[in-house]
Amino acid sequence: MTNELIDPRGPRFTAAITTVVLAIALATGSWIPVAIQFIQFAFGGFISPKKAPYGLIYIKFVQPKLSKDFVGEAINGPRFAQKVGFLFATVALIGTAIGSNAVFTVAVAFALAAAFLNAAFNFCLGCEIYLRLIRARSGALQRA
Repeated sequence: MTNELIDPRGPRFTAAITTVVLAIALATGSWIPVAIQFIQFAFGGFISPKKAPYGLIYIKFVQPKLSKDFVGEAINGPRFAQKVGFLFATVALIGTAIGSNAVFTVAVAFALAAAFLNAAFNFCLGCEIYLRLIRARSGALQRA
C-alpha cells in the first residue's frame, strides 16, 4: 500500500471521458472504444492513474486551470477502481472475440454505470469496494 496522494478531481475527470467512450461502445457495439478504454484502465490500474492517458490529459491541460486548493486523496482506491475497469474491459473484449454480444454488452454496461456514478455524482464504486475490502481484511486480522 502506498501513501501517494492525487488530486481527487482527476479521477472524476477521467470518469467523464470513460463514460463517453463506453457510451459510444455500447451505442455502436464496437470493440474499438473498449480497446482504447482497456489501455486507459491498464495504465491506471497497474502503473498509476496519473500516468494513464486520461490522467496525463488532466494533469497537463485541466489541472493547471483549476484552484490549487484541494485535499489530496490516497491513490489506492482509484488504482483499484481502474483494475476493476480493466477486468470489465477484458471481459467485454473476450465477449467480442467469442462472438457473444451479450457478454460484451453486460461488461460494457457495468463499467459504464460505474464511470457514470463517478463522473456525475462523485461516487467511485471501485473506491468504495476497495475501502470495504480493506476494512474486512483488517477486521479479520484483528479477530485472528
